[in-house]
Amino acid sequence: MLTIKEGDTIKGPFWKEEVVVEKVERIGRYVRIAGFTLRSKMYVDRLLTEEDLSLIQISKEEFDFSAPADKTFLRIEGLRFKYASIFDPLLAMNVSKIDPLPFQIEAVYGYILKRPRIRFLIADDPGAGKTIMAGLVIKELKLRKLANRILIVVPGHLKDQWRRELKDKFDENFVVVDRHTFNALYGENPWEMNNQIITSIDFAKQEEILPTLNSVYWDLVIVDEAHKMAAYRYGEKISRTKRYKLGEVLSKTSNHLLFLTATPHKGDPENFRLFLDLLAPGFFATPEMVEESLKNKDNPLFIRRLKEDLKDFEGRPIFTRRFPMTLKFNLSDEEIDLYNEVSRYVVHQYNRALRQDKKRNVAFALVILQRRMASSTYALLRSLERRKERLEKILTGQEEPKELKIDFEELEDLEESERWKKEEEWEGVTLAKDPEELRGEIETIERLIEKAKEIVKGEKEVKLRELREAITEGFRRIKEMGGNSKILIFTESRDTLEYLVRKIRSWGYKVNFIHGGMSLEERIKAEKVFRDETEIMVATEAAGEGINLQFCHIMINYDIPWNPNRLEQRMGRIHRYGQQKDVYIFNLVAANTREGEVLLRLFDKLDEIKSKLGSDRVFDVIGDVLYGKNLYQLILDAAMNAKSMDEILKELDIRVDENYISKIKNILGESLATRYIDYTKIKEMAEKAKENRLIPEYVEELFKKAFKMAGGRYRELKEGFLAIDSIPYEIRKIAEETTFKNRFGILMKRYPKVTFDKEVAFKHPEVEFLSFGHPLLEALLEWVERNFSDLARRGAVFKDPSGVYNGLIW
Repeated sequence: MLTIKEGDTIKGPFWKEEVVVEKVERIGRYVRIAGFTLRSKMYVDRLLTEEDLSLIQISKEEFDFSAPADKTFLRIEGLRFKYASIFDPLLAMNVSKIDPLPFQIEAVYGYILKRPRIRFLIADDPGAGKTIMAGLVIKELKLRKLANRILIVVPGHLKDQWRRELKDKFDENFVVVDRHTFNALYGENPWEMNNQIITSIDFAKQEEILPTLNSVYWDLVIVDEAHKMAAYRYGEKISRTKRYKLGEVLSKTSNHLLFLTATPHKGDPENFRLFLDLLAPGFFATPEMVEESLKNKDNPLFIRRLKEDLKDFEGRPIFTRRFPMTLKFNLSDEEIDLYNEVSRYVVHQYNRALRQDKKRNVAFALVILQRRMASSTYALLRSLERRKERLEKILTGQEEPKELKIDFEELEDLEESERWKKEEEWEGVTLAKDPEELRGEIETIERLIEKAKEIVKGEKEVKLRELREAITEGFRRIKEMGGNSKILIFTESRDTLEYLVRKIRSWGYKVNFIHGGMSLEERIKAEKVFRDETEIMVATEAAGEGINLQFCHIMINYDIPWNPNRLEQRMGRIHRYGQQKDVYIFNLVAANTREGEVLLRLFDKLDEIKSKLGSDRVFDVIGDVLYGKNLYQLILDAAMNAKSMDEILKELDIRVDENYISKIKNILGESLATRYIDYTKIKEMAEKAKENRLIPEYVEELFKKAFKMAGGRYRELKEGFLAIDSIPYEIRKIAEETTFKNRFGILMKRYPKVTFDKEVAFKHPEVEFLSFGHPLLEALLEWVERNFSDLARRGAVFKDPSGVYNGLIW
């Protein structure tokens, strides 16, 4: 019988690789073997029978130098590749399809990765590329074998944006976990099923979901718009929001934790201290300690850089200028007549609902008609028609009246398609107590429908004429600046979008669109069509989710969202890094409506703050700049006649003096900002990284040799590309393993065009970039390790063609 001793290296059919034995113990008829796998260092603990022992062999190190030199060479090179991050500390930068900017390199390599345990907040101004910095952290930790299980928590409407950025730029595959996932995996914990997950903050915070997160552990958690995880102190009492409680769970169940936000402070020192407490509980015991660390420039938990300080390697600002312009117009007599009638109907219902405590949600739901009217008469018409249809179904007993539960905080973070579903439900709510009342309401709606139809059919909408003039003016400005002939038009409503596409097409322009009912793949395709073919794109808020439109310089807001954050997101689609020209934003506002008056006063006030502040950063944080004012509520109060216009406008009549500007700077987080960035040092780091990088030609040569040896077939194409026609079974088998798939994603059956050069991949986005982290290269390196490790340990004889060297390698 085989005698196994501690320290032996054994192999057998029970393990995929050799095992180093640390403990041998006889238990009755069994022998217990405990140890670890030789390569992957996985813990092994198994009971073996006498029969099992007969299948085991003790590995003996034999240095007879009989290993084939070509296979030994592949094993040595594979091992060198495995430890590439030791020799190239900026490896992630060199193997990703990005060209990072100095401040991004500084944050990731100068601050974050220097920490043995990452607990850090990136609080740069909007547009600084926080996704790119997070992607570099993910890639670098994975390459260094320090992170395997990764969770990214984002607002619901940004899930697709993150998925796309990480796939396109870093070749990292993440799966989305949501309500559908949980329903499909009943009785299992979906967080354990995959290693790379994206989820929404408002899904994860739910009472029945939070415990499932409490029972899993993550190597790295990243939270975008992390400021939403807020807690507040009232005297001795701390009020924790559901999102904050989620933050507490994530802090406990993760090793590395990275927060991203553009608005960390909000002018409340204690709120900020509690926020930092999620990263490092107890690190700052009082707000004064935070202030002290800022004064001493000794803060290990976060970095913040302002827009005006963000420059490229040549010292040029990375953001162009932007010029928001308000285009005022007055509704026609017919439109004002309809506007007043709709308002009377909605305000009457709204006030009735507010008087009934349990119906307050219905009140807010009814406002949807007012918002549709502000978008377009056509959108109002379609909403009224749907509402009439729903109420008729309730009247005939085909449908039951619905009880509504609205969480406005969650609603704003929903994906657009989900938000539309909710809004369609709102169109069917009613306060009618009996059939007679319901019939009366249906008659009112019919009257409104007739008036709206008359305006739409007669093409009497003033805003449509204003849009046509704005388009003409936009193309004139583009010609002046020598830019791309592209104009982006935003609207909140899908009905308005469909209406505008038809109208703009009839004016002779080439037009396409993006809306929330399209999949991410369809939206990306539409983005390319706009870039290469059409002149105008009409988009709903979905174009603010995962779509990059820096090639466009003119934006028209056909309607103005009542939530200021949405206005910021719209601007951010074209005013971002990569934009080569100044950006012009035209805001269409009906001056003779109540909500229009509020918006005009808002834009005037923002202009005043911008000129006194000396920065256009006010447009990145509109909601925060007018501190103490709830803009949505002000517009709502105006639309619903809840207060007089004088009262509402007085609230916006802020005195912009030195004291106010000082508060604004505090809210914008200027006191947190690092104003000095050592561009010379970072330039040296970037150049050193280029020198140390693994040359693409080396990777390609190794790939070709190993791939051919594994039985793969490839063809060499023009311009240095390869076509991978056939992937061998053994490579595919490795790629099918669950742990491999969770780590590197899915291996395709073939790759028509590949390159190993990052610069080439940049110029040809359709070409597959093979580098570290790509499932094909990683599966091939794994195949080399599994097949040639034992062999290489025997040693090999190499011949030097130049005749300089004469020796052995083992």
